[in-house]
Amino acid sequence: MTSILIVGAGAVGALFGSALARHGALVSVVCRSDFDIVQREGYDIVSPSLGNHRFRPHAVHRDVSECKAPPDYLVLTVKVLPGADRAELIRPAVGPKTVIVLIENGVDIEAEIAASFPGNEILSGLAIVGVGRTAAGKIHHQSMGSLNLGRYPSGNSPAADRLAAAFEAGGIGCKVIDNVVTARWQKAVWNATFNSISIMGGVLDTATILGTQESRAFVRAAMEEVCATAAAAGHPQHPKLIDQYIAGTLSIPAYKTSMALDYENGRPMEIEAILGNTVRAARKHGVVTPILDALYALAKMIEAKSSARQ
Repeated sequence: MTSILIVGAGAVGALFGSALARHGALVSVVCRSDFDIVQREGYDIVSPSLGNHRFRPHAVHRDVSECKAPPDYLVLTVKVLPGADRAELIRPAVGPKTVIVLIENGVDIEAEIAASFPGNEILSGLAIVGVGRTAAGKIHHQSMGSLNLGRYPSGNSPAADRLAAAFEAGGIGCKVIDNVVTARWQKAVWNATFNSISIMGGVLDTATILGTQESRAFVRAAMEEVCATAAAAGHPQHPKLIDQYIAGTLSIPAYKTSMALDYENGRPMEIEAILGNTVRAARKHGVVTPILDALYALAKMIEAKSSARQ
């Protein structure tokens, strides 16, 4: 039976972990803030597509070092934040055959893990899901629910196929892709733009961000800068991607981005992984990005003010 350890089992980790457990995998979790209630009661998950259910992990740990045997798959779903050493976080549980799976936001987030574990296979995953934690141990799955998964830095593997099949069997659509780095840049076109704008002037939802002709033009221009950066980095995007993103965002109910929710609730924001790494890639490849530069500078000001209040 496949053993899976989810490190950082918040909303995304709990939802995806419950899907893998439905398939019959032994899914254990590492969670700190919700440890007591999850150990006692498991996760209470409300989901329109997977059904309302309770997910009771095989084991609940407060720390990675408590994991007694290396899992077949270690799924990392923690935020990518400056100063957070993800490699050292997971090291106690990584065995020689453990496949490390990163389901996290941002671009250029895999290199640190790959360098720290050169003998382990790395799978990089991009979640397309609207899900949040409403209270301790309580998860609300609002919309979507799929995953793009690929071997880092490129290619496919039997390990990726097996994990994708397990997700599919549990109700989470999972597509194995050959170039996950290109896919990360594709997601960054939306993420670096909408997440950054969403914390400007307070908390802006997607409908507000796209609410006027001027704001839509601004969003488009920012996305074009991300696309130019991606192309310069060797990962050109489809010419209709921006139109598809804008139309798709307008077609669904207004919602707050993950960064907006973090800002609103006084939590650390993934500014560096989502926007900072994009801006640094632009500078590295000589791409002029005045809008992204301005958004990054403003986001850092907002972050500093938010940190000072805590």
